[in-house]
Amino acid sequence: MNEASGEGGRAPRESVWDYPRPPRIEADTRHVVVKHRGVTLADSHRCLRVLETSHPPVFYVPRKDVQVELLSVSDGRRRSVCEWKGAATYWNLRGTADHPPVPDAAWSYEEPRPGYESIAGHIAFYPHLVEACTVDGEPVRAQAGGFYGGWITDEVTGPFKGEPGTLGW
Repeated sequence: MNEASGEGGRAPRESVWDYPRPPRIEADTRHVVVKHRGVTLADSHRCLRVLETSHPPVFYVPRKDVQVELLSVSDGRRRSVCEWKGAATYWNLRGTADHPPVPDAAWSYEEPRPGYESIAGHIAFYPHLVEACTVDGEPVRAQAGGFYGGWITDEVTGPFKGEPGTLGW
């Protein structure tokens, strides 16, 4: 659980190069909010954070804390398999009369592989495809590259996979 804080209540700095491989899952009680088009998609104090070498953390929000009626399962054209977590399911943000849908804005592992069962029932959002993601009020910066969904906050240091020149990492 990430409850440690440094001076002024700020969490200590973490280097993604100190994160493990294979990834580790840890509970995180900080306030995570995901918004799009002014609507709160997710609001939770009970996320899971996945930490993997060279990647910013990914926050997985319990489905009970997600407005799932605003999502629909993607058509299946986008597919990926994590060697540890298994096959990903992608989720679209539903469109409205004023806004088109946002394809593959989130993902989940409906049947994760052994050792990662705790992320079943959780959804992760791509910060670059939604209006805003915050952790305890701090705006999240998206991991570069479009494929990865890491959440960069001031507590995390890189360099991060996905940036130019990191393809072979």
